[in-house]
Amino acid sequence: MKILKVYSVIFSVIVTALACELRETNEEIQSKRLVEEYINKTRPVVLDNPRFRLHYHIAPPVGWMNDPAAFSYYKENYHLFYQYYPFNTTTGNTHWGHVISKDLVTWTQLPIALIPEEELCFSGSAIEVEGTLVLMYTAHKKNEYSFNETQYLAFSNDGVVFNKYVKNPVISFANNNSLDFRDPKVWKYGALFYVVIGSRSSDDKGRVLLYKSKDMEYWEYISEIAKNNGDLGFMWECPDFFELNGRFVLLISPQGLTNKTTDRYQNQYQVGYIIGTFDYATGDFKEEVAFQELDYGHDFYTTQTLERKSIRYLIAWMGSWDAMFPEREDGWAGAMTITRQLTLNGDRILMKPVQAIENLRGPPIFDGYLEPDNIISLNQTGELIITVNVTEDLILNIRGENDISLIILKFDMATKKVVLDRNGEIRQGEWKPILSTSWRVFLDASSIEVFCGEGEMTFTSRVYPNGMWRVVNSSVKGVNLTAYSLNRSVPL
Repeated sequence: MKILKVYSVIFSVIVTALACELRETNEEIQSKRLVEEYINKTRPVVLDNPRFRLHYHIAPPVGWMNDPAAFSYYKENYHLFYQYYPFNTTTGNTHWGHVISKDLVTWTQLPIALIPEEELCFSGSAIEVEGTLVLMYTAHKKNEYSFNETQYLAFSNDGVVFNKYVKNPVISFANNNSLDFRDPKVWKYGALFYVVIGSRSSDDKGRVLLYKSKDMEYWEYISEIAKNNGDLGFMWECPDFFELNGRFVLLISPQGLTNKTTDRYQNQYQVGYIIGTFDYATGDFKEEVAFQELDYGHDFYTTQTLERKSIRYLIAWMGSWDAMFPEREDGWAGAMTITRQLTLNGDRILMKPVQAIENLRGPPIFDGYLEPDNIISLNQTGELIITVNVTEDLILNIRGENDISLIILKFDMATKKVVLDRNGEIRQGEWKPILSTSWRVFLDASSIEVFCGEGEMTFTSRVYPNGMWRVVNSSVKGVNLTAYSLNRSVPL
């Protein structure tokens, strides 16, 4: 106990010293102001084209969004940051956008948190220390022939204005000098801070590196806690490492998965997890359950998690690098999933929507038995609660009012598979219900998210309907179904 108190005092002194060595130059202040002016000037383009604009998913005010970052809780708000390029609808000089929420459902945009200077601001994480919100992120620097990636700090005392540390970087290189060295996820255990960072080995295998520190300024390399020893890609991005129901989970986003001979790895960019045991004394992570995909849809890549009051929450980028993003024509591109709550059941992570999303429901649009070939008409949003009879086939045609077909969502009794068919692009997997056999399907203006049973299988995909949503029962028999519209919870 005395040791912990000593470390606490030491760290308090260090944080105060670090905070005194912040800098926000006049050039940086001016750059942030110009970015906000550009966003405000360009917003009418987005507002004039709302056809695909999401109602309850985080999306950029204008421009490009990809990886979530620094999912955290600070000063009575949930904070989510994201990689952001406001000046185009493709990735560019990466900034950090910023939104906050009281309930993980209704989100408000805040000013730009980080802008690139000599460095692009790649993904990272956040931790509150002695009342200060500390960001740790990857600084990506390009030159004519190559690039390098180092780890930076930034600080805020109000959760809005962030100042970069003048002595950045705090970690200058990977243990084998790998160029790919990014996406730090920091946490505290006991008196020490720990961070996992994604990397690429010299033999082009994805891996995760672990470091520790007493003060977040000086970091010591501990170990390579996991590495691709098979077909799990050449680079592991956005690692996360946490304890769930008494077991340790390593969450990773591999690049370069190529096995498409089965239902697995149908996306080149995936998210999955490894379950094992971990020893803080040695830094040794021992795999007990091999890599499993977290989501089976078309568009689910790079994640951030947050634990608050013993509940683990997750948000992911609802996109991938090979997606088309038709909303680019409307001045924006990219979005986040709805917030999900994680639990562990045996060797499988379950994902469910946060309960607060039910507050968005209007009165039921339909509640009963949907006969074959009958249609439910929705607006741009909807939540479907479907009772699935696992002894029968189920087929729903989900499309825009002016589409012939867009999404076929079905349960195949013979194979026990749930199938999401997006105009011929099929994603599927065998469903083994734990308890409930109902589905929850969330429709927004350009997305679908499917939660099967207790959340043991999910599908996340961007879809672009022509007109308002229509749900057709294409099954041989009727389906027990409840449908709601969902109100707006994010800025247009």
